[in-house]
Amino acid sequence: MISLGIVCVLLLGEIDLSAGSVSGFAAAVVGVVWINMGWPVAAAIFFAILAGAAVGMIYSFLFNKIGMPSFIISLSGLLAILGMQLYILGPTGSINLPYASPLVKFGQILIMPAWLSHLLALLPGVVIVLSGLSVARRRVAAGLTARPSSILLIKAAAITIGLEFAVWYLNLGRGVPYMFGFFVLLVLALQYALTRTKWGRSMFAVGGNREAARRAGINVKGIYMSAFVLCSSLAALGGVLSASRLASSSQQAGTGDVNLNAIAAAVIGGTSLFGGRGSAYSALLGIIVIQAISNGLTLLNLSSSLRYMITGAVLAIAVIVDSLARQSRVSHGRA
Repeated sequence: MISLGIVCVLLLGEIDLSAGSVSGFAAAVVGVVWINMGWPVAAAIFFAILAGAAVGMIYSFLFNKIGMPSFIISLSGLLAILGMQLYILGPTGSINLPYASPLVKFGQILIMPAWLSHLLALLPGVVIVLSGLSVARRRVAAGLTARPSSILLIKAAAITIGLEFAVWYLNLGRGVPYMFGFFVLLVLALQYALTRTKWGRSMFAVGGNREAARRAGINVKGIYMSAFVLCSSLAALGGVLSASRLASSSQQAGTGDVNLNAIAAAVIGGTSLFGGRGSAYSALLGIIVIQAISNGLTLLNLSSSLRYMITGAVLAIAVIVDSLARQSRVSHGRA
């Protein structure tokens, strides 16, 4: 979830180093407001996400009005928000969440029925076919060439087979958690917003060339504000889900390599550090790669030090490929 928010700021060529701290702070807010202050759990979750959005608003103000670089803004925010997390948790440092609560059940034990997970695995292929045929009809009506239907069907079939196999394999064990389904739903929603709305097109335009976007009439400052707010809000939501999975709000939430893994996942998944290129699917793909490395090495009984080295190497390769592709596009543009 944190990586999904990182994608938004990377598309603009910016960075947020404090997303992990925001997630830990949101987890702490849920515990304090819900358990210590007695608020309803829904209100506590809403307040935690609102706190994350407020952090994004502060970042956008410092970026748009003051002109501070996003690197410095988020680095100072990382330290300040971490201090706030430690302060509101107090000397105990940890707040346990009730195991019987709906939030904790959602994070730990709620699993989709097998029939529902298989049905949902069919949907991407159906959507690909229907949207592809719709685009093909519009192109033919406009006198343009359209992609052959056979290629569309092969792509849809390959994705459907892969998803159905994954669902079948997961159902041999516990099954597919509702939390993962919720994450995929948000990935699809953000991808739709990036590719099918005016806001999404403006995101790519500003990330590709800020001055050209401004001259084209795009509200550049508003786009930056939306990206920072969305990034912090999704980071806060990720912190809430992390607290639900661990049934605890603690000082360790959001620390360690959480933020670095979120940024690495977005970049490994294909979002450019230079802005203007990427997708919401980057978060999903990058997380799968990182977790595959981690789980694979664990199953092989290898040390965690190898996980860091391999993940670092994969990240470096992803950035190298991105840099070479960018240089190639620039050279072709000059030619």
